Amino acid sequence: MPSRDRVERGALRVLRPLVIAVLFLVTAFPFVYMVMLSVRDIQELILDPGSLWPSAFTLDTYVDVLTRQGFLTFLRNSLVVSAASVAATLLISIPGAYAVARLRFFGRRQVHFLFLAVYLFPAIVLAIPLFVLFTMLGLRGSLVGLILVYIAQTVPVTVYMLRNYFETVPQSVEEAAAIDGCTRLSTIWRVVLPLSKPALMATGLYAFMIAWNEFLFALLFLVERRESWTVSLGLSQLAGSIEIPTTVLMAGSVVLTLPIVIIFFASERLLTEGLTAGAEKG
Repeated sequence: MPSRDRVERGALRVLRPLVIAVLFLVTAFPFVYMVMLSVRDIQELILDPGSLWPSAFTLDTYVDVLTRQGFLTFLRNSLVVSAASVAATLLISIPGAYAVARLRFFGRRQVHFLFLAVYLFPAIVLAIPLFVLFTMLGLRGSLVGLILVYIAQTVPVTVYMLRNYFETVPQSVEEAAAIDGCTRLSTIWRVVLPLSKPALMATGLYAFMIAWNEFLFALLFLVERRESWTVSLGLSQLAGSIEIPTTVLMAGSVVLTLPIVIIFFASERLLTEGLTAGAEKG
């Protein structure tokens, strides 16, 4: 009679790939179906809406989205906003997180948790004061104003994430750099940052995803200037129009999603290391 341990191991060998396959199908099916719809002809979709695989593929929907619907401009705007937000967020968060992790000062623990206090307030509560302030400053309708909002959103949590990682960097390495004549800033640049690439990748991707996908503040500040719209606003316009075919809407959804998917898989190894690092020393 087989032992209980052997039975459990055999069951795990059978169930593990089965569970993984089921989870993969559940996760991937919406995106695959969206892609399949985006390359179908609208007439074929009307005649056979239940078919999952198109009889013929077409890229006319993507040409329509990128040219007639203006998504090339929207993509450029989103890329500018996201890249600037990531760069500014990391520039601010790195010295802030290092100071919380390494320096000793009065109220250090309180400051550390106050960084996350901004997330106690829903975004809609901050929307009206920011709208009034940016109108007075002349930043409404400007990508610069939107970048400032995204920086304020992402800096607190990136400081929190980087602080946990910086605490895992051995202090002996920094002390050796100080003995060699490095200042505090040069130690951060030459020692801490090279050792923190996974954490920087994780926090940078997090900030990029927020700026790329965010809709509320983009709608609030840019709705009056279509040439400054981001890709999320452009997709919302497609979804709200009864004249836009479903295939074109799906093509717009793919255009919105694909950059994040590509970046995620390209940096998957560093991202995983960055998200799990610092878990033991929180």
